[in-house]
Amino acid sequence: MTDRVKIFDTTLRDGEQSPGCSMTREEKVRVARALAELSVDIIEAGFPAASPGDFESVAAVAREVRGAVVCALARCTRADIDAAWGAIREAERPRLHVFLATSAIHREHKLKMAREEIVRLAAEGVRYARSLCEDVEFSPEDASRTEPEFLTEVVQAAVDAGATTINVPDTVGYTTPQEFHETFTHLKRHVRGIESVTLSVHCHDDLGMAVANSLAAVRAGARQVECTINGIGERAGNCSMEEIVMALKVREGAFGATTGIRAERLYPTCRLVSTITGMPIPRNKAITGENAFAHESGIHQHGMLRHAETYEIMRPQDVGLSRSHLVLGKHSGRHAFRERVRELGFELDEGEFNVVFARFKALADCKKELFDGDIEALVLDVEGGSAGPWSLARLATTAVTGEPARAEVELVHGDGRRLKLAASGDGPVDAALKAIEQALGLPLRLRKFEVRSVSEGEDAQGEALVTVECEGRTYRGGSVSTNIVESGARAFLDVVNRIETARQSARRPQAAAG
Repeated sequence: MTDRVKIFDTTLRDGEQSPGCSMTREEKVRVARALAELSVDIIEAGFPAASPGDFESVAAVAREVRGAVVCALARCTRADIDAAWGAIREAERPRLHVFLATSAIHREHKLKMAREEIVRLAAEGVRYARSLCEDVEFSPEDASRTEPEFLTEVVQAAVDAGATTINVPDTVGYTTPQEFHETFTHLKRHVRGIESVTLSVHCHDDLGMAVANSLAAVRAGARQVECTINGIGERAGNCSMEEIVMALKVREGAFGATTGIRAERLYPTCRLVSTITGMPIPRNKAITGENAFAHESGIHQHGMLRHAETYEIMRPQDVGLSRSHLVLGKHSGRHAFRERVRELGFELDEGEFNVVFARFKALADCKKELFDGDIEALVLDVEGGSAGPWSLARLATTAVTGEPARAEVELVHGDGRRLKLAASGDGPVDAALKAIEQALGLPLRLRKFEVRSVSEGEDAQGEALVTVECEGRTYRGGSVSTNIVESGARAFLDVVNRIETARQSARRPQAAAG
């Protein structure tokens, strides 16, 4: 018999807490829609009490997403719970997720609370959340480092108070699969009424065992897995959704469990999140990395030609990847291009398609051959639109060996303002970024600049990724162009827009909660 495991995605909450991965409200809604299309069961949209901007983002997701449960996180305090409920109360299927730390190290150094007080606060928090919302999840933070008998006591209190889901987090990625299996077995054996709630697991990847620990919990009876797209999250990240989903799909017989995820939507969703956060997918990333279905060894290639399953335990099409490479050029028509876009897992309305097709034709005039990566970059750029008010109207650079490079930029604001400035630098990219920085007068500090090819050949498009620090916060931005200097300038401007959007959100008054 195969059981159904719910997928609880926390990309918009825990994933966004990864340094530099903050998203605008529009980007959060866009990712949430993609998650709903992926058939995610629960979307944790954010932590509304954290900031007015987060409150607004969660509320926007709650209003616009249908099908999936929309969840908001809160500490076990009335103020937090009121803010969370205020943000999600318009959701088609709302859930409140309350948490409180339980481990000895957290009790002593963070909370400075006795065990009895923690048990009382956990019960009160769950009870109050349940008075507002029928669906309430409770998490004992740092559960994997909590004494088993005390963890049992806190979980028992939460169940008695009305929690409908009990989540057991490995908050710092400390446990091992065998230990975690024993933790879940212990709770199932000693907590009265636990059979009436859903057991959930939330693992971090500090020791590289988040997926393995989550699978161990599933073996022990967990029927909800909390994870993120591309495994993004604090420190080393979270359990990777695409990995847990495909592990349960490929090894369904071993685990006796499966998910309702539309696996063929995994790759386009992973690419979308990568583009929005500016966090590239490593080439050797399981399931969705460029090398996941690549074979260079002669022995492997020989086996693949004879029978694909000799070296592939899943088909690339199962996760939304295509085997074909070079297929389109400047003579390709609308129908062929539309089919290629669909094969890559993207759905565009007529207006979006017209914009993408026009850009495709313009790019085809610059490149002899267009690859899947080129098309993906065009689609993701058009789907995302501008992340803020500033756009690059003109860029001119000069570079002579042995002399400082010079760049002139012209920026246009959504309200019609125009800024022009010139600057010198160690190279054309440096000069262009300095010109943008000086034109806008922002205290920006470039921490990292990366360039990678999104396709093949000498005329390949280059994706520029920048990491910038501003007023104590880290931001990432990205852009794609056949011109690396232009790509770098637009990526830098992407960061500027993120900063501007974050400032605007912080200035807005928080909506009333309760």
